[in-house]
Amino acid sequence: MSHEKNSYSIHALPVLTDNIIWIWIKGRQAVVIDPAITEPVKDWLESQNLNLTGILQTHHHFDHIGGTVGLLKAWPKAVVVAAKDDLSRIPFQTISVVGEDEFELMGYQIKVLDVAGHTSAHIAYYITPLKAECGPPFLFCGDTLFGAGCGRIFEGTAKKMYKALCLINQLPKDTKIYCAHEYTEENLRWAASIYPQDALIKKRLKDVINKRREGISSLPSTLSEERETNLFLRAKDNDEFTRLRSHKDRWNS
Repeated sequence: MSHEKNSYSIHALPVLTDNIIWIWIKGRQAVVIDPAITEPVKDWLESQNLNLTGILQTHHHFDHIGGTVGLLKAWPKAVVVAAKDDLSRIPFQTISVVGEDEFELMGYQIKVLDVAGHTSAHIAYYITPLKAECGPPFLFCGDTLFGAGCGRIFEGTAKKMYKALCLINQLPKDTKIYCAHEYTEENLRWAASIYPQDALIKKRLKDVINKRREGISSLPSTLSEERETNLFLRAKDNDEFTRLRSHKDRWNS
């Protein structure tokens, strides 16, 4: 792990069944995204001698906020960023934001994207590295976009979810996608069942299967990769997206 002045790293911490807690590090500072539980995060931060600067919450589901209060007990000065419209369900937030807001954390400007659909107040965080780092931009998107998939629609509508995916799809193609669950293999198996001759889907599925057999995460992906193999991003309009989401919901059951 690099702790140089003008560098950052992002660590994946798998927890529960398939959650991934992302830990974004610069120097000795750390920002945690959607901490499902406390202890593994606390233990890892302490083992790396890191100070928790902030917590980014994408939405209110307990497998994304369940560890936040415990982390605040250990690092009470850490800020908690969450959607203003989720204040009643994420009451411990200290910075309340809405779509298009920008704020600074660890010296970075972070842009908030309104990606409601999975939940009514779901947000994502878009970050462009500093000029000195010259790396690709990256996105913490929670349960809106998955590897080769997207989140189920619990509180929003298909129209809102499609709008959210279109917003993400407008980002630069080299944007690195940090979603919150390891669902890529299952999503690609579904995509391959619909398009069994699609060479790009077949190749990505094979690569992901090999990674998972070796205990390697399939994430992060890139927006370019998602555009090629994610059927929801490939949908031409809301009607096609709605049909695909309904088909995937039935396929899962």
